[in-house]
Amino acid sequence: MSEHVSPVTLITGGGSGIGAATARQLLDRGHRVAVTGRNADRLNGLASELGSPGGLLTLPGDAADHASVQSAVDATVKEFGRLDTVVANAGFATHDTLADGDPAGWREMVLTNVLGPALLIHAALPHLKESRGRIVLVGSVAGFQNTPGNLYGATKWAVTGLAENTRRMVTADGVGVTLVAPGRVETPFWDTLGTLPDGHLLTGDQIADSIVWAIGQPHGVDINTVIIRPIGQPV
Repeated sequence: MSEHVSPVTLITGGGSGIGAATARQLLDRGHRVAVTGRNADRLNGLASELGSPGGLLTLPGDAADHASVQSAVDATVKEFGRLDTVVANAGFATHDTLADGDPAGWREMVLTNVLGPALLIHAALPHLKESRGRIVLVGSVAGFQNTPGNLYGATKWAVTGLAENTRRMVTADGVGVTLVAPGRVETPFWDTLGTLPDGHLLTGDQIADSIVWAIGQPHGVDINTVIIRPIGQPV
């Protein structure tokens, strides 16, 4: 695929896990990719691992900060000349409940998980209308299942609603919207717990497979909701 027509994707939270796996797969298919993340070392590590290809742009920044998100979109368009897809992947959990949790961590989680995707949509939409591109929101099975006292789950219910609200807003403009809602995935999401959950876990690459599949659909085809659980996860 020649550079002047190769699609361009911006991925938030792209330094590790699902975001990094999606970046790798898209680059392998000849796409140009920009990735953002708050951890500059992770972004640099990803670039080094991939051989610092010309089609990769790394942009340290906060997915929940308006100016940072707008700057990332602007930098991507300046570098590559267009924007075809955004993947709102940045997010995390405090792994606690409303009864026993520390409220000090909740604000950042809510802003990253809910405000972050909204800011990305707002900043990218003019370019996506021009390219008749796609928006991918990485949600969670927790956005379809209730869990006692789980504020993280409530943020993902918000992402589930945001996906359909956005689709209704942009479908007449030729922009597609896909919600990818994973179950348990072996990623740095679990690092703060110090252990992985029991049972079989999906990999970041397996979730990236579905994201890349949705992005690669022909124009006029809009994959709206993909829920992916590992076999053995009951809820």
